[in-house]
Amino acid sequence: MPSLTVVQLLPALESGGVERSTLEVAGALVAAGNRAIVVSAGGRLVPALEALGATHVTLGIGRKSPTSLRHVPALRRLFARERVDIVHARSRLPAWLARFALRGRGAGTPRFVTTVHGLNSPSRYSAVMASGERVICVSETVRAHVLRHYPEVDPARLRVIPRGVDPSQFPRAPWPGVTARALAAAMHPQLGGEGPLLLLPGRGTRLKGHADALALLSALRAQGLDARLWLAGAREAARQRYVGELEALAAATGVSAAVAITPPTSQVASAYAASDLVLQLSRRPEAFGRTVLEALSVGRPVLGWDHGGVGEQLRAWYPAGAVAPFDAGSLLHTAATMLARPAPPAVTMPDTLREMQEATLSLYDELARSH
Repeated sequence: MPSLTVVQLLPALESGGVERSTLEVAGALVAAGNRAIVVSAGGRLVPALEALGATHVTLGIGRKSPTSLRHVPALRRLFARERVDIVHARSRLPAWLARFALRGRGAGTPRFVTTVHGLNSPSRYSAVMASGERVICVSETVRAHVLRHYPEVDPARLRVIPRGVDPSQFPRAPWPGVTARALAAAMHPQLGGEGPLLLLPGRGTRLKGHADALALLSALRAQGLDARLWLAGAREAARQRYVGELEALAAATGVSAAVAITPPTSQVASAYAASDLVLQLSRRPEAFGRTVLEALSVGRPVLGWDHGGVGEQLRAWYPAGAVAPFDAGSLLHTAATMLARPAPPAVTMPDTLREMQEATLSLYDELARSH
């Protein structure tokens, strides 16, 4: 099969799961001898993308304004000049602009792929993400969401390709993680002590379930367990009011001295290694739940609400950690049981990142061959 030229489109390359997946696919394309082009408004991940051998084209295709339509001719010229085989849109506005740029072209038109990364509210605007010739769904949860809200979509166009985790970035850590725990306690003294450490990684928003984690900590300590809680990533400059609410809740429940509310960390694998139990308590179903796979890859048990992509991953890889959504009693019972008999999960995670990359490139090849 001749090499392919694939253009991926997204709003920007700052941070996040969509951005990470874009780089992962671009790297796989280049490694396989193909050309990878990414169109976005730019961001701090551009150097990392270019270091992979991919090309970045700067266009403000993520700004929700009628003025963004001015980028349609530039995209049309790019697709023609670079003899693009596949156009892969990963976000709604870029997908609309790509469709406009592809409209009316005849033979040789690039094939159009979309990825549904999230459980967006159904609307005509969101429907564009289900309009690709192939629609990648990052989980069975997402596939069901698409079919439920867009029944006109042919199920044959949908392909479930879960996002992946590179085990070399999340290597299995010793159990217990004495060294990692000591490092965490040195940075955040609240995390010291002999009792178990609970970790909830996630940005500073109510949707991540920080209040549920604080309630669980309070209940565990009321049972006499010297548990500690690390809310890694919850402290953000733009979320000071929310952080204040969490601090007030911790004070009201008497657990302030056992809680660390910290900014996002680039050392997530070390945070997993320091913990005895990782929590995933999102109040709204998530599309995938990458943190489940990351924690299991490091060798740490995960406890989470059994809904959305998180529940899907737990049922597949660690069923013991799946709890009925918002059942605080079951959450406490399961956590107490796990912490009474601490042990790493008896699961060895495969290289799910490579599986994702191979499946995506296979989809590109299949579509390119079907001209």
